[in-house]
Amino acid sequence: MAMGGLGSDAAIETADVVLMTDAPSKVAEAIQVGRKTHQIVWQNIILALVVKGVFIALGIFGLATMWEAVFADVGVALLAIFNATRVLR
Repeated sequence: MAMGGLGSDAAIETADVVLMTDAPSKVAEAIQVGRKTHQIVWQNIILALVVKGVFIALGIFGLATMWEAVFADVGVALLAIFNATRVLR
């Protein structure tokens, strides 16, 4: 982890995380954002797999068409995007 945008270029290049200010309190904030992001990513993955599983099952029994599955997939993608924007709050 590197701190400060004016730090050495070598430290910034090799660091996994670069905090642009010299405030150590930002480390705790970065960890919080990372945990929240991790939760939202798993929510999106589970939602997508459930919806795809439902439409695969419906398709096997002939109850869902290809277009319904496509619209469901696009809908899940949009829901995942809107869900991910919660990180910005």
